Amino acid sequence: MFSYLLRRILQMIPTLAGVILLVFFLFKYFGGDPAEILGGLQASAAQVESIRNQLGLNKPVTEQLWLFVVKVATFDWGRSWATNEAVSSIFVTRLPATLTIMIPILVLEVGLAIAAGMAVAYVRGSLTDRAVMIISTVALSISFLVYVIVGQYVFAFRLGWFPVQGWSHSVWTNLAVYAPLPVLLAVLVSLAPQTRLYRSFFLDEIGQDYVRTARAKGVAERTILFKHVLRNAMIPILTNVATQLPGVFIGSFLIEVFFSVPGLGREVYQAVGRSDYPVIQAVTVYLAALTMVINLITDVLYKFADPRVVLK
Repeated sequence: MFSYLLRRILQMIPTLAGVILLVFFLFKYFGGDPAEILGGLQASAAQVESIRNQLGLNKPVTEQLWLFVVKVATFDWGRSWATNEAVSSIFVTRLPATLTIMIPILVLEVGLAIAAGMAVAYVRGSLTDRAVMIISTVALSISFLVYVIVGQYVFAFRLGWFPVQGWSHSVWTNLAVYAPLPVLLAVLVSLAPQTRLYRSFFLDEIGQDYVRTARAKGVAERTILFKHVLRNAMIPILTNVATQLPGVFIGSFLIEVFFSVPGLGREVYQAVGRSDYPVIQAVTVYLAALTMVINLITDVLYKFADPRVVLK
């Protein structure tokens, strides 16, 4: 296991290097002149040149690239061009709000989808199965924006069960008061496609010979489903969760904008509108690194889910 982890970590280095090069050259040659953006429309040529010298944009490209790599390694991206706040401070102060939204979404989405997928797979072809599939298909055709508008109007404005927007400094208050509505809406959006997908995973396993053999031996259905079917279906489920996790992270960004949650997502949205390059670059690079780490963790979990898996 140790040798596998070491090999995978070494393999991640050139991938991360490629991401760093891509981000650096995209922002350098296609993102506009940072000096002109910071200087504004009224800045003179001398002022723009002064800003360019301050940012080191007149240095050779190789030296600029090295400074960019140092920023990635030291987590020192300087200060935001829009707010003058340290980029590292933005991550530290905004990330907790993002995790407060994202973690409940991920846990509820995976847990409910597994339970619903297994339930409808077990009663395949029944009225319940058909009804769930029809509801899932209809739900898939509805935009997330519709869920947000209707959810805020019905649950917050009309019924008054939740506040429309808001946030506090208390984690428990946020989880109990402000997070439930956005989490509920996000789970409703993702539950339909995940249920359909997990249902197909469970149906593939239920149709295997080992299930028929276990039933012939008189093994209880509960044991078959939870000890054998679920365990064997965990490989594709883990794969799906790993591929969806970056999407959950980005989806929480949209929720933060709609519900005015002071998280990292709303900060990135504002940074894009302000052309705040240090913030955008930092989020892009670290999100790519996070995706690689998630893939590595998923591969290791394969071994725990199924000892027969050979890590290569």
